[in-house]
Amino acid sequence: MARTGFQGRKLGEAFEIWTEMLREENVTILMGLSGAMVPAGMRKIIAWLIRNRYIDVLVSTGANLFHDIHEAMGFRHFMGSEHVNDCKLFEEGIDRIHDVFAYEKEFNVIDYTLAEIISEMRGVMSSREFLEEIAGRLNVKDRNSIVIAAYESKVPIFSPAIADSSIGIAAALAKREVVIDTIRDVEELTEIVVNSEKTGVIYVGGGVPKNFIQQTEVVARLKGYDVRGHEYAIQITTDVPQFGGLSGCTFEEGVSWGKISGKAKKVQVNCDATIALPVLAHGLIGIRRQKYPIFNGL
Repeated sequence: MARTGFQGRKLGEAFEIWTEMLREENVTILMGLSGAMVPAGMRKIIAWLIRNRYIDVLVSTGANLFHDIHEAMGFRHFMGSEHVNDCKLFEEGIDRIHDVFAYEKEFNVIDYTLAEIISEMRGVMSSREFLEEIAGRLNVKDRNSIVIAAYESKVPIFSPAIADSSIGIAAALAKREVVIDTIRDVEELTEIVVNSEKTGVIYVGGGVPKNFIQQTEVVARLKGYDVRGHEYAIQITTDVPQFGGLSGCTFEEGVSWGKISGKAKKVQVNCDATIALPVLAHGLIGIRRQKYPIFNGL
């Protein structure tokens, strides 16, 4: 595909860049995950990427992690349709995510389950620590889970906007003696980047996860570290740059901020991630990494 044209070529280039990251020693690979990827069926792929250490750090929306926990606890999302009477769905207690359905009452079960877990937690935590605590306390039925794979593989997950999700709703229901310090998230992820010889980024969509990873380079420089921007960069997005949104902005724009190295190997794939991600993951089968980065202080 890298020898074809248009977005087929870009997808092939993304595979070549990801493969090069895996084969080079001392590259920390950070993935940003946004959009409704778990309801859309990408959950097992992300868990597989984590278990095989094709990524070293995940920064995700809270919603994707909630939906992952939903399935880990034995519930499901269902194939539906966007051509439907939404008032009727509401009456039946069915939530719609484009052409995917789920039962509101099942979401509520997870809300209350998480609220009970959160009520047992104490202290000030980063979102990484908070999610590790949750993963360690869940009694799951399905271990093909993002949070469980990360917990068992010691891969950190950050969710800096975790309040903007059903995990935040669960926390609001809890008797809270735990505080999530998202500024600690900034410090911890920056520490990972600073302690890495090189970094590569893979963005599925954009939003908070993308910016959170991008800004580590700025934070590191302000703290006096000599960083030159991420040296590998892949983005899969359906957004465009002309309207100024981060989800569509190019890596060239990121170079102007010092977030992406001017010499970075980079590619933007303008494609639905539910198409591009499975193809890329399939291509990675059989590739083994030379050496895993070690994170100090986490």
